[in-house]
Amino acid sequence: MLNKEDLIQYSKQIILTEIGEKGQLKLKISKVLVIGAGGLGCPVLTQLTTCGIGTIGIVDHDTVSLSNLPRQNLYGKSSIGKSKVKEAIKRLKQLNSSTKFIEYNFQLTTKNNYNTIKNYDLIIDCTDNIQTKYLINDTCILLEKPLVFGAVFKHEGQIAVFNYNGSGTYRCLFPKQQNTSMLNCEDSGVLGIITSIIGAFQVNESLKILLNYGEILTNKLKIYNSLDSSTTIIDYKKKNHGIYNRIKADLLFHEKDYSYSCNSIKEISYNSLIKQINEDIQFIDVREPNESPKCIELESLNIPLKDILIHLNKIEKQKKVVLICNSGLRSKQALSVINEQQYFPNIFSLKDGLKNWDKIKQHL
Repeated sequence: MLNKEDLIQYSKQIILTEIGEKGQLKLKISKVLVIGAGGLGCPVLTQLTTCGIGTIGIVDHDTVSLSNLPRQNLYGKSSIGKSKVKEAIKRLKQLNSSTKFIEYNFQLTTKNNYNTIKNYDLIIDCTDNIQTKYLINDTCILLEKPLVFGAVFKHEGQIAVFNYNGSGTYRCLFPKQQNTSMLNCEDSGVLGIITSIIGAFQVNESLKILLNYGEILTNKLKIYNSLDSSTTIIDYKKKNHGIYNRIKADLLFHEKDYSYSCNSIKEISYNSLIKQINEDIQFIDVREPNESPKCIELESLNIPLKDILIHLNKIEKQKKVVLICNSGLRSKQALSVINEQQYFPNIFSLKDGLKNWDKIKQHL
C-alpha cells in the first residue's frame, strides 16, 4: 500500500491518468535490474529511483575514474578509485530512502547471468560491451524477461525494447557480432548530454512496460542524433534464428563457453592441430570435390560450402570437428552458417587453411 509520505512524494506523478495511485503502487512493488552504472546507467538509475521503483539491482565491476565525472553524475571526485555500485547506491539513497538497492559488484558473465537476472521484472542494458549485450539478450530470452536496450556512439544514441510480449530481440537487429569498438565511448568519445538523453528514453520505455501504457518501442529501433536533434525510427521483423532453440533447450547454457553465442568464429591453428592430430577428430572439407590438395590422409568428409546446411546431420556432435579449405576463408564462412542454425560445442575452422598441408601431413 502507498503510505502518506508516498502520496505526497509522488503526487505530481499520481495526478497523471496513466499512473494514478494504482500505477504508483505497481512501481513500488516492481523490481528492475540495471546492468552498467556508467554513462547510461547513471541517468537511468537516478530516474528510476526518483520515480519510486521499489527494488533496483545494479551490476557493475568497475571503479570510478576522473574521466567518468563529466557524464556520470552520481559520482564526484571523492568517488575516484571506489566501486561504482557502492558509490551509486550511496548517492541514490539520498534521493529516495524507500528504494531497496541490491549491489552486484561484479562483471556479468556466463557463470552468474542466470541467477543475477532471474528475480527481476525488467532488465535495462546500459553496457558498452558487445559480447555482454548478447549475453544479456540471450539470458532474457531464456528467462522470458523484457529488455530495454540503449547504446551511444559519439553524437548518436539508440533505444529499443526487446523480448516483450513475443517481440523481436537484439539478435533480430544484429544477428552477428558487430565491431566491438562501435559502442566504446572510451575510444570514440561521447558527451554527457547524449547519455542523459538516451538514458531518459530508456526509463520512459521502462515505465510504459511496467505500467502498461502508451506505445512501447517493440520491433523498432529509435535513433537519436544530437547534432540536428533528429529522431529516426527503423522497423524490423522478428526473426527465428536457430540460436533461439539452442538457448531455450539448454538451461545451463550460461556455464558454457559463450563465444558461440556471439557468432564469433573459433579457429584452430596449424600448431594446435598437430598436437591433437591423433585425437578422434572429424575433418570436414568445405571445398568443391575437384579442388587440390586432396588430403586423403585426413579421411575428411567433403561437404561443399554451398551444401553445408543440407548436411548438418552429418556433423558429429560428440567429436571435435575441424572445417578445412585452402585458405581458411570458406571454412570460416561455413562455421558462421552452421552457428546460425545449430550449436556444436567443439567445432573449429582451420586457421590459414591448407597452406601448411605438407607439414600437417608429416604428422599423420
